[in-house]
Amino acid sequence: MNLFDYTYDLVRQIPDGNISSYGAVAEALGDKISARAIGRMMNQNPNANTMPCYKIVYSNGGLGGFGLGIDDKVRRLNEVNIKVEKGKIVDYKSVFFNGFKTNYPLKKLRQEQIDLSKKINLKDGFKKIKAVAGIDVAYPKNEFDYACGACVIMDYQTKEIIEKKTIFWETNFPYISTYLFYREFPVIRELVNILKSEPTVFMFDGNGVLHPYGIGLATQAGITLNKPSVGVAKNLLYGNISGNVVKIDGVKKGNAFYSSKRIKRPIFVSPGHKISFDSSTKIVKKLSKFKIPEPLRQAHILAKKTIKSKIR
Repeated sequence: MNLFDYTYDLVRQIPDGNISSYGAVAEALGDKISARAIGRMMNQNPNANTMPCYKIVYSNGGLGGFGLGIDDKVRRLNEVNIKVEKGKIVDYKSVFFNGFKTNYPLKKLRQEQIDLSKKINLKDGFKKIKAVAGIDVAYPKNEFDYACGACVIMDYQTKEIIEKKTIFWETNFPYISTYLFYREFPVIRELVNILKSEPTVFMFDGNGVLHPYGIGLATQAGITLNKPSVGVAKNLLYGNISGNVVKIDGVKKGNAFYSSKRIKRPIFVSPGHKISFDSSTKIVKKLSKFKIPEPLRQAHILAKKTIKSKIR
């Protein structure tokens, strides 16, 4: 779905003479975790005359940001009979609006994740690993409507590159923590469709079961593609480390991995789908020359290089 358009339509519901907050719009989307993304979407609004992003402020009455400048935001608010004094909305509670008509799309997507999580298989869905694909999705600076997906497939034994592919694809979903699949999978799907080789395992720049609902990007993509998948995350967004094991609510969800003693900060490896914890870490270890395993590292380099050449 196009969450940008849906959010902009919500903001258009705010009557003149009223304002709303980032948090209220996030709740109308169905998950308060999206509040920060609301701010980014307001900043990316292409036309403040047709989508009144200036009506979105902080929940304490503070004005928040505005791409055209705070003075212009105040001017626009005054024109719809909203008073501002000392950087805050006057009588905030009396002009606050949260009567959005919505079907709570994020709530539906969360339920979709919960339902799909019942299909997770953490047993190896292969007998022999022939090739591993690393997939990375990168975004140009100051461009919000497209992304570059890159895939590098490596022979598991020789570590030679078998195939490289890139694709540019439209993005219509902002980054929201725990919903990365919905932002990146449209790009990934089209990228996988143009591959000539058939990798045994897919490696994704994101989490597998190391996720509050047990279904991160690598897991959801693995289920959707029906392929063995591994998640490799650069940062620990969820869970606690005990030794080299990462747990959420006391349950093992991944491993902290150091490719060498020189590495000070680990990456976080978790199985996605149709693969075990042990095999996930074994594959990453075998294919790691630097901090990031080579299929992913090479895919990231390729994506950035491709973006740079397009901008030129």
